[in-house]
Amino acid sequence: MPVTITFRRAAPADFPEVRRITRDAYLRAGHFAADHPYMSVLEDVEHRAEHAEVWVAETAGKVVAAVTLTFAGQPYSEIARDGELEFRMLAVDPAHQGSGLGRDMVREIVEHARQVPGIEAISITSATFMERAHRLYRSLGFRRVPERDWYVPGEDVLLWVFRLDFHG
Repeated sequence: MPVTITFRRAAPADFPEVRRITRDAYLRAGHFAADHPYMSVLEDVEHRAEHAEVWVAETAGKVVAAVTLTFAGQPYSEIARDGELEFRMLAVDPAHQGSGLGRDMVREIVEHARQVPGIEAISITSATFMERAHRLYRSLGFRRVPERDWYVPGEDVLLWVFRLDFHG
């Protein structure tokens, strides 16, 4: 039975749950250790909400996923160019992973982005080892943009860029 989700801007009351979901999802995936410096960036939901847009998926009155949306030139933007919405830090509560919620979230982001004036594409960065995410993005029409790949500053970690063009 499909679950109905509500995709909306996070309110301050959601921040503790967004923090928990993001932390749990990243730790469970094994991408980072609990003491990795990036974890503190992920956990500072208040800062993200001040400098970008934090959105959540809610089902049955509970927040079950979160994502950060940003635009070219904004503090949380890593790769967005003019006319692109960039999404980052997509996290699904581990209790709901495998249910298709990640796919639903990306679809909601795409639908939202199509309504934003001046936005013609979505861009995302993904670590090379995040194969499940890559399959999901490709299945929804995102294409690799290898010429925009980049390395984490000061680290030997290559990040891939994917883009969904609304007119291509």
